[in-house]
Amino acid sequence: MITTPQRLLVLVAIAPAAVVVIGGLGSTALQSVGLMPLVGSPRLSADAFVTVAAEVPVAAGVSVGIAAASTLLAVVIGGAAAVLIVSGGLLARGLIGLSAATVTVPHLIGAAMIGLLLADSGVLARVLQVPAEGWPSFVGGPWWAAVIIEYAWKESAFVALVVAGTLATRVARFDETAAMLGAGRVTRLRLVLIPLALPSLIIAGAITFVYTLGSYEVAWLLGRTYPEPLSVMAVRLYGEVSLSSRPEAAAVAVVIIALAALGAGIAFLLLRRSAVWR
Repeated sequence: MITTPQRLLVLVAIAPAAVVVIGGLGSTALQSVGLMPLVGSPRLSADAFVTVAAEVPVAAGVSVGIAAASTLLAVVIGGAAAVLIVSGGLLARGLIGLSAATVTVPHLIGAAMIGLLLADSGVLARVLQVPAEGWPSFVGGPWWAAVIIEYAWKESAFVALVVAGTLATRVARFDETAAMLGAGRVTRLRLVLIPLALPSLIIAGAITFVYTLGSYEVAWLLGRTYPEPLSVMAVRLYGEVSLSSRPEAAAVAVVIIALAALGAGIAFLLLRRSAVWR
């Protein structure tokens, strides 16, 4: 049972974060509708949304596509790694060390590494001795392959550590019980490991999706110049010389926030439908 002092300690930790998050979201929303202008008097207006309306649908499709593909790969790879980690042994220790090392690499450095590895004149093309004209367009290509690979690589390590940490506290006794009742490896995987891992997979996947949706540096460095994801568009508009583009950047940021909230809501609905929640 949570006591009153414990609630106060949690409140002390949550309050500063809530002020920052709510203040940031509120100021962005107000700026997007003209109620917090950098110049001029406040005036309620949807001009910023109208100005970016033609570009937002395509940019939103690119952003959601990159985030969905990256999240799916990260969940599959990270979930498989987590299962191997909880199985124990030398391989498990190696995966733990590899995942912990991967998580500490900043995305910008990871993007530079992937770019040097997968570019048409990069390390992999030279090792395999494939000419530039015969190498797939991973970097700057139409399918945003290098961007998706970088996010999937980095976030799969995060997913693996989260899911493995959850399974390590509860899987042993259930797995042993199922084995004593005669369940084989595949049956235990289907009826024990996957149901126990599903809630943490959903949560880690939701975090990955929201982060990828709002991150811009990897797509900016490894992606195409057009069409651009919402995050890159927002940063570009925010950095323009004219201050009149700031509300447009805020409008794009509001769209990103709405998509992120939608993704989090879907994840919560999936979480409530899981067997562990019930």
